[in-house]
Amino acid sequence: MTDPGPARRGRMKLAARCRVATEAPAFGMGVFCLILLNAALMGAETYSGLAGEHRLLLHTAEQACLALFSLEMVLRIGAFADRPKAFFRDPWNLFDLAVVASAFVPFVRENTTLLRLLRLARVLRTARFLPHLRILLIAVGRSLPGTASFLFVGGLVLYVYAMVGWVCFAESDPGHYGSVGRAMLTLFLLTTLDGLTDAVRAGLQISRLSILYYASYALLASFVLVNVLIGVVLNSLDEAREMEDAERRDPKRPGSPPPAGPGPDAPGTDVRERIATARRALDDLEASLPAAGPRTDRRLEASHSGP
Repeated sequence: MTDPGPARRGRMKLAARCRVATEAPAFGMGVFCLILLNAALMGAETYSGLAGEHRLLLHTAEQACLALFSLEMVLRIGAFADRPKAFFRDPWNLFDLAVVASAFVPFVRENTTLLRLLRLARVLRTARFLPHLRILLIAVGRSLPGTASFLFVGGLVLYVYAMVGWVCFAESDPGHYGSVGRAMLTLFLLTTLDGLTDAVRAGLQISRLSILYYASYALLASFVLVNVLIGVVLNSLDEAREMEDAERRDPKRPGSPPPAGPGPDAPGTDVRERIATARRALDDLEASLPAAGPRTDRRLEASHSGP
């Protein structure tokens, strides 16, 4: 069995050195501060006077941030040089790569509005360095199927009540219930219970039964459905927390660096290196046997020739 080729050993050395840099606490803190600085620069550009007076300084700072972000991505990619497929299995790596690489796309660089939106997406990269924020984002993503079902049920309830409101209040209050669209907009605003008192007073002037209409709608839309949505989000939050804990316990999760251990040049880091080391030890042992043979024979003859 032969040793790994020079190219493979070079990739292993590169990956080990890049991992030492990217796994350092100072590296993560530096990237986190760089993201906050980039966000502050974007905020400063919204002030026309400040942006006009220090346009060159802000542009230079933005280019410096882009260069540092690019260097960060090069180091992160280099940390996976010995297993490049693992880099693309991590969603956070793909997100970071897309955000940073978009600044070099010709069409994006020429579109100021799109470029600013993509620069704003860099702020979301703070989730990589804030575990609790990362859990919240994962929870929001996992709650989307349940939220879609909630929106369907909520829209159905809103439509039914809007039709009932159009039938009952269209003639007396056309400004709010003149059509099903206006009625749905009115009821949607009442979901927050803002203006519900004025709506009830106006309804009582039309019919005393309107109190049942508004009371049932407030109970169903503002309390039952909202609590159902909160339950969906909390359930997704628990699932996201369990997923994060499972990934921390599993050292072989996609995109995670290999566990700390001896470097690529140390014996035992690779199966082939272990086999090669064992073969060399056996060869040395075999080479030493002929030299030890004559001395062993002399000792046996001396023992037989004694008194």
